[in-house]
This record gives sequence, C-alpha cells and structure tokens, in this order.
Amino acid sequence: MKTNGDALLKTTELLGNALRDFLNQSQAAEGKVLVQKESNALANELQLSHWLKHGLADTTQVQQLLQVYTDNAQHLHHPHYMGHQCAVPNLGAFIADAVNGLVNNPMAIYEMGPAAAVMEKVVINWMLSKLSWLKSDSIEETRNHKTGGGGVLTHGGSMANLTALSAARAKVVPDAWTEGTPDNLVVLCPEVAHYSVSRAISILGLGSKAAIPIKVTDKEVMDPDYLEPALKQIKAEGKQVMAVVANACATSTGLYDPLEETGLFCQQYDLWYHVDGAHGAAALISGKHQALMKGAQLADSMIWDAHKMLRTSALCAAVLFKDHLDMLNTFRQKGSYLFFEKEDVGIDAIENAIECTKSSLGTKLFWSLAIEGEQAMVDYVDSRYDITTVFFEHIQTTEDFECPYEPESNILCFKYLAPGTNDSFQLAIRNELVKHGDFYITTTIMNGVRYLRVSVQNPDTSLEHFEKMLIAIREVALDLKK
Repeated sequence: MKTNGDALLKTTELLGNALRDFLNQSQAAEGKVLVQKESNALANELQLSHWLKHGLADTTQVQQLLQVYTDNAQHLHHPHYMGHQCAVPNLGAFIADAVNGLVNNPMAIYEMGPAAAVMEKVVINWMLSKLSWLKSDSIEETRNHKTGGGGVLTHGGSMANLTALSAARAKVVPDAWTEGTPDNLVVLCPEVAHYSVSRAISILGLGSKAAIPIKVTDKEVMDPDYLEPALKQIKAEGKQVMAVVANACATSTGLYDPLEETGLFCQQYDLWYHVDGAHGAAALISGKHQALMKGAQLADSMIWDAHKMLRTSALCAAVLFKDHLDMLNTFRQKGSYLFFEKEDVGIDAIENAIECTKSSLGTKLFWSLAIEGEQAMVDYVDSRYDITTVFFEHIQTTEDFECPYEPESNILCFKYLAPGTNDSFQLAIRNELVKHGDFYITTTIMNGVRYLRVSVQNPDTSLEHFEKMLIAIREVALDLKK
C-alpha cells in the first residue's frame, strides 16, 4: 500500500474501527488480559515472513494483521491488568503517536521540529514548576536562563538516570569528559535502588563496585542514619562521593525514601542529590499525596517517567535539573554538521541529551495532559493511590492474605497464607494466574521473601476487580495443591 492522502484516510478509518473494538472489549473486561502463545507459533499466525516478502496489498489484509496482533497483545486497558508500571494511555497519547508516526519530526535540533521542540520545553517547565524549580512566571518561557531550572525528555528512565548521573560527574569532576573518569568516585544509593542506577554507574566508567549500598529499613526504605557513617568510611578510603540517590518511590514496594532528610544531609556536605522519581514523582501534582515528595525540591536532579503515571505511551521520561547550567555542562561535544553557528530562534535539545535523533516526546506528554486538562490527571493519580489503600484495607479483613506494609502509592505487595505455601508457591500462583490469562500481576522479593505484587495503573480497576482476583488466586492455589 502506498503512502498518500487517500490511503491514509482509508487506513485511519480501518485502524480507528479496529482499535475501537480492542479498547471497548478491554475496558468492558471481555476476554483475556493476556494470551501467550509459543513464539514460533505466533510468528506463523501473524504470517510475518509472508507480509515481509509480499507486502500488504489492501486494507483487508491490514485488518487481518491488526486483528491477530491485538488478539495477542497485552491488554493494559483491561481492568484486570495490575502488572508492570506501564501507563494505560489516554486518547491524547494516541493522537500524539498517530501524528508523530506520520509527521516524524526528530526535534533534537529545533529546525527539525519547531512545534515539537516548543511542546517539550513547555511540559518540562510544567514539571519544573511542580518542584518549584521554575523561576519564570510562565511555563511558556523557552529561554533556559529565564527559567532557572532545566530539563530534557529521554527515551526511558534508564536513559534519564544515566543523563542525571552524567551531570553529577560533570559537576564534581569537570574534566572527566576529556580526561576520563577518576577511579575514586562512588555513588551512595539505597540497597534497593533501581538496576538502571548501577547500570549508569558502570556505563560512566566507575565500575559496579562504585555503587555503595545504603542500608534500608524492614520496609526497604533507605535509612538516612547510615549515610554519615558511609560518608566517613568513603573519605577514610580516599574516595569521593559523586552523587547520593534516593527512591521516590521504590519499584518493588511503591514506598518513598525519606527525601527531606536525605536532601538536608546532601546540603550539609555539599553533595549532588539525585531523586529517582520515575514512578512516584506523579505525587507532585496531587494535593492529597504531595507530602510524599517533600524534600525532592532539595535535589540537584530528578527523573520523572510520564509513561508510568501520566497516561503517556512509552517512552517519555524527563530528567530535570534545579539549575539549567548543570544540564548544559553535562555533555561537552561538538559535531560540525549539528552544532554550527546559526541564528538562535529556537531550542536545540541535542546538546543536553544522549540521543542524537530524538522522537517528539514532548508531544506525547502534552497531548496526554491537554486532552482533558491537568485536573483530570490529578484526579487519576489520586484515585489510583487511594484505591490501592482500599485494596490494602480489604486484605486486612481476610484470613488467608497479608500485606507487609501499608501502601503509599499505587503499588501493593501481598502474600497468600494457606498452609504449606512458601516462596516458590507464591511464584507458582502468579505464573499459573498469568497462564490462565484472566488477570495479570507480578511478584517481587522484599526482605528475602517473595510476595505477589500489583501496580494499579488502570483507571477502571475497582475493589470488585481486586476481589475477583483474590478469588482466582485461591482457586489457582487449590489446583496447584492437587
């Protein structure tokens, strides 16, 4: 099929009808959340080699392929989806992806996507304003020196953490870009920090041993009392702290580190403070749960994934800086075909990002917010945090389930307590539940113990759906014991 206006119109109508049916069925909880077929069998059913060789001749064949694809997709819009921390995109995210798919403006340099570049700057400013890092009175201010803070959108939280820690290295060791990374730098981070933190540390040339784990409490929240002893030990060994990292919130439990205490410690010793807010920074927009992020304003950098709790399709993650100069000094590099003398009419993101070709990520977040307005997003975050507390309270009324903590976000760990159950049995329950396809949840290890885990992303998931899931778990457990 050729790309022209008529083909676009026909395909858009077909696509709209197919996705309408997919969305309606998912939201009505019709059918499975997930059907997993053996990969070779699925490749044959999709007829991938045939379509690659012969092409899709008409809209009927496009519809055929779409049907098989959506039948075998993960159904995030299904209220029984309570799995990984992946946004259930709203209509705005769909609009942005559809526009980007055709317009294709890789806006790392302004002239390759002026509207997209401005949208990114405005949503970055919107995020900065939630941290009180925006010095301008308007989020539409595009000049960094007028905004105070700065930031850039990246393709995922791992890239964002790497960018933030690169900025920390540039601040602590300005010559590292040209002279290399000194072998005495270390990073203090919670024992349960996301793996992307240790990965970034290794990529930056510090080595994985440079990640110094700070002990956590029995709820796996970083204990700030261990920061000072760790710092003294590091100094005694002749090493230098490049950054201190805190979780907001922990991926496994959804619990927040003591951000304010950690920030005050970093202020006292003049240390770069980075907050991994990939998931939990969404609390910043909530009047009800905002206190969870108290102290994040003390950070030098923070990441915030819009594709987790801001209804934005993957990927769209922000790395934010209190001082825009720290962002500007992160990467010191020139490419004559990109970094050339020209009239400064817009915003080039390429100097501040790892990516050279960068998707129009700001359009995704902008449309996700604008489709209903900011208050709708606030209501969504509040509702998902609140309903998870309702789930916790319901478990407290049961005799065969328990939770190791009271939730602070939309992530909850719990355990089935029937006699004879152990860690491997919890995992078996989850695997069998997913195999049945009616519910999708995950598991995690907390304090060496395996728990079942839900992340309540879907705006339609209710207590009724959660109760049905507990019933399904009991049934699966009985079958496993036979």
